[in-house]
Amino acid sequence: MKKILLSASLLMMLFSCQNEEKLSADDSTPVASERKCESDEVLKRQLLENPGMAQRLQEIEDFTNEYISHGHHNRLVNGKIEIPVVVNVLYKTAAQNVSLAQIQSQIDVLNKDFNAQNTDYNSVPALFSGVKANVGITFVLDQVVRKSTTKTSWGTADAMKKTSKGGIAPTSPTTKLNLWVCTIGNGILGYAQFPGGASATDGVVIDYRYFGTTGTATAPFNLGRTATHEVGHWMNLRHIWGDTTCGNDLVADTPTHNTANYGIPAYPHYSTCAGTPVEMTMNYMDYTDDAGMYMFSLGQKARMEAIFAVGGARNSFAQP
Repeated sequence: MKKILLSASLLMMLFSCQNEEKLSADDSTPVASERKCESDEVLKRQLLENPGMAQRLQEIEDFTNEYISHGHHNRLVNGKIEIPVVVNVLYKTAAQNVSLAQIQSQIDVLNKDFNAQNTDYNSVPALFSGVKANVGITFVLDQVVRKSTTKTSWGTADAMKKTSKGGIAPTSPTTKLNLWVCTIGNGILGYAQFPGGASATDGVVIDYRYFGTTGTATAPFNLGRTATHEVGHWMNLRHIWGDTTCGNDLVADTPTHNTANYGIPAYPHYSTCAGTPVEMTMNYMDYTDDAGMYMFSLGQKARMEAIFAVGGARNSFAQP
């Protein structure tokens, strides 16, 4: 059983991974061949810039632990959470100006993955069948905002979220999930802001080549799972390996992973950590290819529910 505590070392953990890249024939920025999410790096930067944020994150963690320990995690606020989504598209080329069909394909994937309606949900091994979860959160496309840019890539310093930097400011970020679709660069597929950060930068950023299931979506990240992974972070989920060797993802029912998994690992894949458990490589919060991830756990569901509960960090999204 994992100890569900948020330590200073976890908060400040610097995680980096080597990423193999290849050049696309029609783009000057590299196409990723391995998943690379920058959410933990962005969190570390935000903690350095705002020392008071660590206390806020600890308060969120304390609330989450209390919520789970009192057994409230069998229901959501109002029975169901429906989240309006604003998609902000920043494009330099026509291809980067992703179509409405591509945007809707991403919304559709989020709805399937968060409601256990994905066809590969039934592929979860028997070992984990008792903890696989229907999170029960739905997403509705609310608005698409488009803006032409001369930038080749945006990086991870939130420039795409600021009009002063040529980006698009979030729309109603306390009641709507903002997604930015742009060229991030450096082989990064996406990143999210965890609960507790500033509303002016709140939301999820995804590279246009790993968004949705059609158009510019590029294999092996063309099944919309980058958004599922990043929205998981936005709902307070950590990487399943805890961003360090045999780390803690603050979830009791996920096995301890020694590090990130890539590609589509053969099952069973054993951890080198204490007890050598079979790793839950098919969890959305690992680093596997889109086709290799297809479940959340009940413990992860409980963490997500907690942030929408009364007193939770994202309770404003749960209001009628």
